[in-house]
Amino acid sequence: MTSRRMTKEPWRMALLLIFVLIVAALFATWIGYRPLNPFALPEDEATHTLFFRLRLPRVVMAAVVGASLALVGAALQALFRNPLAEPLTLGVSGGGALGAGVALALGWGTRVAGIPVVFLSSFMGALLAVWVVYRLARTGTVVLPGALLLAGVVVNLISAAGVVIIQYFADFTRALQILRWTIGTLDVVGFDLVARMLPLLVPGWFALFYVARELHLIAVDEETAASLGVDVRRIEQIVYLAASLIVGVTVAVGGTIGFVGLIVPHAARLLFGEDVRLLLPSSFLLGAAFLMVADAIARTALGAGELPVGAITALIGGPVFLWLLRREQRYAAL
Repeated sequence: MTSRRMTKEPWRMALLLIFVLIVAALFATWIGYRPLNPFALPEDEATHTLFFRLRLPRVVMAAVVGASLALVGAALQALFRNPLAEPLTLGVSGGGALGAGVALALGWGTRVAGIPVVFLSSFMGALLAVWVVYRLARTGTVVLPGALLLAGVVVNLISAAGVVIIQYFADFTRALQILRWTIGTLDVVGFDLVARMLPLLVPGWFALFYVARELHLIAVDEETAASLGVDVRRIEQIVYLAASLIVGVTVAVGGTIGFVGLIVPHAARLLFGEDVRLLLPSSFLLGAAFLMVADAIARTALGAGELPVGAITALIGGPVFLWLLRREQRYAAL
């Protein structure tokens, strides 16, 4: 089935994505260092607690974070017309990590209007990072792809140095907490944390879905989009705010989980074509499935031990990024 045909029949795309999501959810739910017997859930209290307090919340958390990062990656690639754009490579994740690291080191566990301060601090860090990268990469009306990636790398390095300094001066307990968080983890107990994330994530999701048509036109050509009545600057601002909010919240909870926003949109593009109106929802669902499976591998790769899920996504995404970079260089040389 070709991507062109799939694009003409969105219902087939939806059925395929739902099937993939269900399979990934079942795989991630039942696999683990301790196998679960579904028939023992109603009777065995230990199995019931393990499933509803640990395993299922973690799978849901992986789905929420993976869907969020993949959606942001697809939106940023469309906005900048750059297939290498994603939260990690553009420094958005690094800025969010630095903001959240400051909040964790200072012990800001309070809430403002019901919102955890660490979420707000991470959001501000991500917003500042994307603003700096955009300002450095944009020359007039043109965003230079090379400058975009270079600025993102530099912002990530500065942010990583800031987190290291924070760890150095923090007390031992908080330093360990920051270290475990920075390498990417989805360890969660119960659904309370997911419930606190959703009121901030859902508006960001809907904002990106809302501008999908305009992003599709911008991805084709910015000048053409403007001639068709698209307010390009307004769309940029919406994407910056929504992406910073989404990445800020996910980084504050799961740490730096890289390359999800790079791998998944490219997989969706290969399956369903270049139409951003289909690319955003397909990346959203595939991202949820991808991170659920990656986290399941991280939980079981060492038996009773556990690998950081950020390490799994980096091992997969790093080579993909290098391959894409090489391919873009070849296209530029033609």
